[in-house]
Amino acid sequence: MKNQLILITGGSSGIGKAAAALLYDQGARIILQARDPKKLETVAREIDPTSKKVSYYSTDLTEQEAVENTANEILVNEGLPDVIINSAGAGEWLSLKESDASYYKSSMDSPYLATAYTCKIFFDKMQERGTGQFIIINSAASYFAFPGATGYTPARWAMLGFAKSLQADLYDTKFKVSLIVLGKVDSPYFKNNPVSEERIPKIANWLTPTMSVESAARIISSSIKSKPNVVVRPFMMSIFVFLNRFIPGVFSWLMRITSYKK
Repeated sequence: MKNQLILITGGSSGIGKAAAALLYDQGARIILQARDPKKLETVAREIDPTSKKVSYYSTDLTEQEAVENTANEILVNEGLPDVIINSAGAGEWLSLKESDASYYKSSMDSPYLATAYTCKIFFDKMQERGTGQFIIINSAASYFAFPGATGYTPARWAMLGFAKSLQADLYDTKFKVSLIVLGKVDSPYFKNNPVSEERIPKIANWLTPTMSVESAARIISSSIKSKPNVVVRPFMMSIFVFLNRFIPGVFSWLMRITSYKK
């Protein structure tokens, strides 16, 4: 990890922040990217009071031009990242009845378009070097469907498809794509979206433990070293994902009967 340059989107809080702190302690140079400049500055100074190995860039990751402009700044000021961790994500869990039409675009803007823009724009700049690693943080919702999340779940399915497509597209190259799929993580996301938390199917809450952001950060660190194709955690969630391939009807039924009912 020593002296690797690692860009982390969504680095001002939650999983991104925890990963930044751990990877910094392991010797990496960190670039934080998110929308809120004050939060970014606070986190950067908290991790590295000297400001020598942690930098930050305020960016609206849902805007292609903003991502391109910031990428050019990063290239000039910091250099070309070795690893890009895509952990930016948003999206409240709403039903079809509760939502308006704009909800579906905003749900897809982040995380999917933010991740696609970031990977594409930096890949274009990495090609001359010929190596790099993209880590895509996704939700276990990408393998299931349940009531009350008609924008969030499709966006996470899009993230799953994008990661798998990147792996196929870059298979014979020295670029590595690691998909990290997580169950519920005790992050600010659910504190900021209490409506979403109550809609997690109870079967998931009963049988899979809530992960800490520090646990998620350790998984990310391990993935930089081992470069796996897919990691699903916690372990019980990986069992659910595996079984869902063979008995999807059973899991659809379990999700429906244990899900939020207004």
